[in-house]
Amino acid sequence: MELYTYYRSTASYRVRIALALKCLDFTAVPVNLLLPAGGANRQPEYLAINPQGRVPAFRTGEGALLIQSMAIIEYLEERYPKVPLLSKDLAARAHERAVASIVACDIHPLHNSSTQSLLRQWGNDEAKLLGWIGHWISQGLGAVEQLIGDAGFCFGERPGMADAFLIPQLYAAERFKVPLAAYPRIGRVAKLAARHPAFMQAHPANQPDTP
Repeated sequence: MELYTYYRSTASYRVRIALALKCLDFTAVPVNLLLPAGGANRQPEYLAINPQGRVPAFRTGEGALLIQSMAIIEYLEERYPKVPLLSKDLAARAHERAVASIVACDIHPLHNSSTQSLLRQWGNDEAKLLGWIGHWISQGLGAVEQLIGDAGFCFGERPGMADAFLIPQLYAAERFKVPLAAYPRIGRVAKLAARHPAFMQAHPANQPDTP
């Protein structure tokens, strides 16, 4: 299995966590998003792998190429169910997916690199850009804070899909200097993840392409 990844990409980070939680071996294939020519993700070689020109992309053990972190993690959940990332209860699974979706659909797209580039092209300075990013991250995390449990990880003593999406978003929040003190439940999850081997393994500081 191969994961086309960039160390600081939160979407790649999610998949790395899922793979680590499931104890699955894979080969990391770094894709540098910051090359002078527009990033390796915009080159023909990578566009042949992922026409969207984004990371992650994932090559399965059977050779299929998958894109989009949510789809990749759902594939891993179905293909390798031994270490589940979702609860057995259907309503609980929906809650877990909802938190993951808040991060993947409502927060992350509004601060990813392509959004930032367009906002700069439209004349926004860095102060306005950080204000935009902080607004959407804070709004999304405020909702997540109310949806997760009062003990353990997001939804229990074992980490799962919601945690795999939340922790990379917190990494992004810290990068953009978004205050997190207003979210004690989220803070509890972050402390647990910081000591968990799978999250440590997947952290951007521990990747082969980390500067």
